[in-house]
Amino acid sequence: MHVMWDLRQEFRCAVLKDNALPKAEVAIQVRRLTKLESEKPCPVLLLVDDSKETENPHDLVNCIRKAAVEDSLNVNVDDAPNCKVIILNCVRSHSPKEQYRQHNPGLCQYITASLTQDEQKEFEKKLKELKETHDKPENFYSFMIMKSNFDKKYIDDLARNTLENFDFSTKEAQLFAFLALLNTYVAESEISLSLCEDFFGMKMIRWQEDSVLERMRPYSNLLIIDTVEEWGGYKGIRILHCSIASACLEELERSCNLKVSDIAMAILHCDLFFSVGVVKHRFMLSIQRMLIERQRKKDGDEREPFSPLIDKIHSQEGRQAVQEIFVKASSRFVSSASIPQALARYLYINERDFPEALIWAEKAKNIKENPYTFDTIGQLHKSNLKSNIHREKQETSLNPEDLNTNIKIAGNAIRAFKRAQDLANTEDEPEEKAADDESEDYPRKSYNVYGYVGVLEIAFLVFEILSRLPFFEESDPMKKKYLQSFLQKVIPITNVYKKDNEINNRYMEIIKEHEQFLQSLKAEVKETFELLDCYFMYIKGNNSEFDSKNRWNVCSHFKKYVTLFCTAREEIKKERQNNPNLNWKIDIEERRLFLEERQADTFAGILQHLDKPAEEIETITECYAFLQQQQQFINKKQKTKETINYILSNIVLYVLKPKSKHVKSYSSLSALLLKTLQDVGLGYPFPDPYYLALLLLWPSPTQENTEIGTYVKAIRNSYRKRLTLLFRNRSTVAHLYLGKEEGLKRLVSKPQLDENFKDMRRDALAQLWRNGDIFKDKAIINRLHRVCGTIEQGEVFANYGKLKIPVRPALIAGIRSGFSTEKVSFYLGFAIDGPLAYDIQYEN
Repeated sequence: MHVMWDLRQEFRCAVLKDNALPKAEVAIQVRRLTKLESEKPCPVLLLVDDSKETENPHDLVNCIRKAAVEDSLNVNVDDAPNCKVIILNCVRSHSPKEQYRQHNPGLCQYITASLTQDEQKEFEKKLKELKETHDKPENFYSFMIMKSNFDKKYIDDLARNTLENFDFSTKEAQLFAFLALLNTYVAESEISLSLCEDFFGMKMIRWQEDSVLERMRPYSNLLIIDTVEEWGGYKGIRILHCSIASACLEELERSCNLKVSDIAMAILHCDLFFSVGVVKHRFMLSIQRMLIERQRKKDGDEREPFSPLIDKIHSQEGRQAVQEIFVKASSRFVSSASIPQALARYLYINERDFPEALIWAEKAKNIKENPYTFDTIGQLHKSNLKSNIHREKQETSLNPEDLNTNIKIAGNAIRAFKRAQDLANTEDEPEEKAADDESEDYPRKSYNVYGYVGVLEIAFLVFEILSRLPFFEESDPMKKKYLQSFLQKVIPITNVYKKDNEINNRYMEIIKEHEQFLQSLKAEVKETFELLDCYFMYIKGNNSEFDSKNRWNVCSHFKKYVTLFCTAREEIKKERQNNPNLNWKIDIEERRLFLEERQADTFAGILQHLDKPAEEIETITECYAFLQQQQQFINKKQKTKETINYILSNIVLYVLKPKSKHVKSYSSLSALLLKTLQDVGLGYPFPDPYYLALLLLWPSPTQENTEIGTYVKAIRNSYRKRLTLLFRNRSTVAHLYLGKEEGLKRLVSKPQLDENFKDMRRDALAQLWRNGDIFKDKAIINRLHRVCGTIEQGEVFANYGKLKIPVRPALIAGIRSGFSTEKVSFYLGFAIDGPLAYDIQYEN
């Protein structure tokens, strides 16, 4: 704020406090601020206060760019010196140094509650000035705290002296304790003056502002009355500084044996605070935040399991006090799902009381069905399953009923995770900020693929449980083969060899009862891997810890999948020796297993090899060539899929190793693609063949393809039906770009473009891609072909003679709104939902 004050002559300064506002609305306000009382645009300095680390600041940047472009059609926003907006992204943190180290030091700075020697000298100088004009400058406590360099001993002494005769039975002492608790655990919190008057029973019509402070003596020296602008504006009372509030809490506990749980319960017990009223509603939200708002961990985006207040109560008094607080809060906040949800999480994480936790998780779900309440149920069951597995490993005897219980828990967990994912895919999430936002394990509006990952985790826990059964033991190759065959539906459980005894017979009965569920898991897992491959390959990454952790988790589970289902190649070699007449069938099976093992049996999986060594994609292409030659397919669906994958593997191999003997010519691939497109028509359920059409059939200055517009429409329709839900609220990214050559030579991959920036930090390079500045680099300009086009009524088209092909702007800020037709040029990238226009430049 001091920086903004110093720069007020150079910039229009503003603070964004409500991050729940739509970014487009904020951009409009910023645009108006640039023009306020001035003909020429003035630069704006915008402080985004208390930004969340998981939020993407580039969304706001793009919205501001777009608003500026719309406002001034003839001004180049990037270059016009007077039309600039500087955003200071302020993130509050309990560990600023650690957060600073994790981010780009060149783009970040951290500020701590610590004074330099020069600043301390300035405070000493200021104190001398105050002594000349005030009788007791030492009563300016906020000033004195800073002057003492936030010395804890000074603050503790201040609290001890003020609370010397504290009596919690008086209303004044109670209100002060309430404020101490609230101001310690909730930033920028207060209690409205009118609510304090009601608490004291002050019913006279007119009271001076300081009348409440008079009642609050001897604590009033530590209090201040502020004007709160939100909720229509009102006066609120709070403790001068959060460090004083915290010291007072510690003193109350030390000298009065008054614990934070006692104060919290006293607040929850008071009916007055929970009756209808605007200012009371804000106070209620503060109480709720105190109970459920969780801090981020020091080492990343993830949150601590519980709020600092609940952690404190748990460490002091344990389960009973925590549960009593949550039960009482649940009766006060009857419409909040977060209170019972937080209690459920506490019970299963800290206490391992899964039955009681499930009761509260179900209660939260009944209050509000959303991805987060269902995810809590899924996580609860997953934790229960892991706990059971750990316990059973310690036991020496076998109990078949444990298997029955665990399979039922796994089924419940998978149903919960699927429901969470379905809701995340289909439900519109609220724009307004709620106290609940800070109680979730994931950033609001980004549940994304956690439900899919949860399903994977449960499935592999079930595989682990089955692999420990006497007749499925993983250590025995034959028994492992039985497990593989059973899970792949090759044999029923009744055909599995086992020793005939009571325990094994009961195990068989239980598996028979759940056979349909168990045999569905392998296909479920395979489909989930394919969906997640699409997600990680096709969307524009946000570099968050959540996505990185999910990707690592999925990779680790895929290795387990390979170990369990793709290790039969050694056995295939033995079978080839024993049955030489079946060699060609064995060769086909071996190659398909290899492709699955390398994640090359899917379109997205093959595309991933653009960023891998050429030798692997060469082997993959060779495998597909063999399968094409043999023409042994289970059905037409498999034939189409493998043909499409074969074409893509050739394209990727050419990009990485153009002189490979396994690469087919451009004309051969085009002919095979055209035949495939005729077979599938325009209604294929996946966008894959139409993506290939963009790569191979896109027009060139010397050759037009009048059908290309049809394939653009087809890829958009297919993407919308198949992948829109998965990629909800996320932008796709191009992995191949249109170069200046002809044929396959014109396809340039993103890794090839990145090679020009080998010495640049990864986060700095990612920033260039995000804001589009990478296309201003000379190396990129020399490599890519600039396409001519038009913008008509907000729609972008690539023009080739009379042919107009619809494309989508990669950055929405790159186009102007309006209904005029304007000539433009741009670079072209190919994404799974169609062609993307990058670096759109207007001719005028």
